[in-house]
Amino acid sequence: MQIPVPRHYRGYAVRPSVHRLPDGGYSSNLTLKRSDARSERMCYEFYSLGYFTTEKEALGYSDRWAREWIDTRG
Repeated sequence: MQIPVPRHYRGYAVRPSVHRLPDGGYSSNLTLKRSDARSERMCYEFYSLGYFTTEKEALGYSDRWAREWIDTRG
């Protein structure tokens, strides 16, 4: 599952997603996109940031991870 509309945070479009695993768990994933007027669009994709028992936990982790990554890199 992917959140249908990206949330915007400090100039990035944040799109958390999850992947259902064969054991019934969820893998936490993330796509970040940034558009800078001075350069080309940047896209970062992160897979398997963590593993969780519920979809909600996995999405929440992706969202928190995104904010921390953005805050430390600008």
